[in-house]
Amino acid sequence: MSNLTISQEVAQHLLRIKAIQLRPDQPFTWASGWKSPIYCDNRISLSDPEARTYIKNSLSAVIKGYFKDVDVIAGVATAGIAQGALVADFLDLPFCYVRPEPKKHGMGNQIEGFVKAGQKAVLIEDLISTGGSSLKAAEALQQAGVEVLGMAAIFTYGFGVADENFQNAGIPLVTLSNYDVLVEEAIKLDYISDNQLMTLQDWRVNPSTWGV
Repeated sequence: MSNLTISQEVAQHLLRIKAIQLRPDQPFTWASGWKSPIYCDNRISLSDPEARTYIKNSLSAVIKGYFKDVDVIAGVATAGIAQGALVADFLDLPFCYVRPEPKKHGMGNQIEGFVKAGQKAVLIEDLISTGGSSLKAAEALQQAGVEVLGMAAIFTYGFGVADENFQNAGIPLVTLSNYDVLVEEAIKLDYISDNQLMTLQDWRVNPSTWGV
């Protein structure tokens, strides 16, 4: 199956289960403060067996294809935890997950689960925007002596800053679907109108200042 076909089918699943919300006329506000006509919540896929299985199988195929030497799967907290555990189970590999920062109580762990120096990990993330939080998880693993082979994610907005951040960090990123494919599929399925399409295209030009 080609990457394009996977990208299209993942986008169709996300639209079908309403994991992707397109609302150009009533923009969402992200945690960063950015205004956005699109909101992506891939955790909803966990509630849909068909979408969940397709995403699990596709992420597993990506890892086998791009990161053959992997010996541990690491989920990025919180949304990457369940996805990563599903993939690790499918591939029969150890699993851990990485918090945004060390716990302030107990053992003070940032990495939950057993890892040891010299292991080769692939991180699982549900969504890539700028890549900042995902790369912090990679840094935590590297500080523990784990080699990070790369990151596999369900969806990316395709921001140039994310590509630059991953390149600078030396972490390969592979995603199942992306913003451009999503918009194409949304048009095919009559999910958005021509006017909404123009809004979505305008937002992609300057997402940090759009709607301000």
